[in-house]
Amino acid sequence: MIVTITGRNMEVTDYLKELTLKKLEKLDKYFPQDTEVQVMMSVEKSRHSIEITIPYRGGVIRGEETTTDMYASIDNVIAKLDRQILKHKTKLSKTLRYEEAPEKDEYEDEYEHGPEIVKVKRFSMKPMSVDEAMLQMDLLGHSFFVFTNGETGDINVLYSRKDGNYGLIEPDR
Repeated sequence: MIVTITGRNMEVTDYLKELTLKKLEKLDKYFPQDTEVQVMMSVEKSRHSIEITIPYRGGVIRGEETTTDMYASIDNVIAKLDRQILKHKTKLSKTLRYEEAPEKDEYEDEYEHGPEIVKVKRFSMKPMSVDEAMLQMDLLGHSFFVFTNGETGDINVLYSRKDGNYGLIEPDR
């Protein structure tokens, strides 16, 4: 895997880099060698956060963890990613090891003043089934997911409900 480690409000030491790379080796077996992994470490007051994003062809696996210790955050996020992959192993096996290199998602940050849009994310939307969208939403850990429905070609929104089920928003024709 090709790992890019960056720090926000902190300097990422060589030891932290080595430790993170060593821990990420656990996930090597699931991905092709040319998979690009983005690691963002940040510190705010006593909160040490790490976010790992692994884009692959067909989706993104993402984990985020915040504790009072960066080493604990690293351990926890790797365990979280490992659990996500194992939980969805059969569904992911078709796209992880045997596909071409992952397509990059483009993230664009725009900071403005006042209660306005502070972050813009752009990504390519490939058509997928509702089941694939549910899988992606779970892997990302988000409460909603916007996707192109492969059956209808329309943009749909999948969201998690408080009762533990999912809701689907489709355009009215």
